[in-house]
Amino acid sequence: MKKGFLKLVLVISGFIIVNSSSAQMTDTIASICAKHFQEHFISDGQQYRALLMNTDEVAEFHVTLYGNTLYRIAACSGLQNGNLIFSLYDTDAKENLLFTNQDYKNASYWDFKVNSTLDCVIKAKLDVDGALSSGRAVVLIGFKQLK
Repeated sequence: MKKGFLKLVLVISGFIIVNSSSAQMTDTIASICAKHFQEHFISDGQQYRALLMNTDEVAEFHVTLYGNTLYRIAACSGLQNGNLIFSLYDTDAKENLLFTNQDYKNASYWDFKVNSTLDCVIKAKLDVDGALSSGRAVVLIGFKQLK
């Protein structure tokens, strides 16, 4: 009876430790990504996260961008910049591609001026040719009001 209980406690402890270390790594990546908002951008308060197990997987994040606003989208995976490819699509125009950082050497952030409210999808995937990444995709969105 004691051996069975001990095994159960060890298994549960293992899951807790793995989950805790995974959360800490994702928090570290989010902290690295947040450094791109030091130029008077305010975070929207969300951390869009996904675990990408291979280079074929794509994470999708649905967002609404409001008019008369300047947005900064930052995307990170791993401890270095340039590991994550992100693309912004307009959902009202049947997923019309508005931007991809792949055209700009996987820039880790980009600024967008939005004139009218827009429903979008941000798709993120690991860069096959890039440096090693953690597989943890983190996308942050910051904004500042235009005058």
